[in-house]
Amino acid sequence: MVSGRSTTRRAERRRFGAAVLALLACTALPVSAADCGKPVYLTFDTGHMEVAPLVAEVLARQQVKVTFFAANERTKVGDGSLGDQWAPWWKARAAEGHAFASHTWDHVYWRADMPGEPARFRVRPSAGPEEGRDEVWTAAQYCDEIARSATRLRAITGQEPLPLFRAPGGKTSPKLLAAARSCGWAHVGWSPAGFLGDELSSESVSNAELLARALRNVRSGDILLAHLGIWSRKDPWAPAVLEPLIVGLKERGFCFRTLREHPQYAGWIAGEGTKTR
Repeated sequence: MVSGRSTTRRAERRRFGAAVLALLACTALPVSAADCGKPVYLTFDTGHMEVAPLVAEVLARQQVKVTFFAANERTKVGDGSLGDQWAPWWKARAAEGHAFASHTWDHVYWRADMPGEPARFRVRPSAGPEEGRDEVWTAAQYCDEIARSATRLRAITGQEPLPLFRAPGGKTSPKLLAAARSCGWAHVGWSPAGFLGDELSSESVSNAELLARALRNVRSGDILLAHLGIWSRKDPWAPAVLEPLIVGLKERGFCFRTLREHPQYAGWIAGEGTKTR
């Protein structure tokens, strides 16, 4: 016997699929740069990378440019998200005009500021040889960690990464941000409505709910956050939600830009970050 809950779940997925098809059937043409009065800034952090080829297909089809924040994370296939197997994927994205920035190398979480001076931080990598171990780093060590990812991106893509970084989990402190900025790296978080929810449990919130929430709440100027694969979500957000979200936002008059054009970071990217490093 099929349970009522299973029947409801299947019906919900059918409705979601129908909504996706309806959105794709009336895809709006890309908004030209001259007409862009409502920019949003879609960003992707690395993840297990299984969905990365599908994400790239959607972005190319919709003619949308994004900013990728990359760390060398564990992947389902290959030797890490910035390893040799994934290098051609990154190179292809550079050729398409996307932007790149650091997510630290070993996806290192800030845990706490240590007392006293000079600045030191308790951190915990979630990838690499020290995965899961707490360590105490100096500001210089943290700066080197940011730079390591940027150096690898430069070598793979032939493109200069932006002088920006995103701390894993968005976890920072004023002291950490000041230390990073002193060595040329400005931090980028995301807008409240820009948390697209792909890290949430699919048992607690469906793709249909996440799509509806984003289309309802995203506003002009928002920085949006998604990932190239989340291990814990059973019903993957990408690419299922990605294309209808892009289409729906275009229909509402939004256009997509990389962080090169974000008013908060454009000046830093143009000179200040490069001068500091």
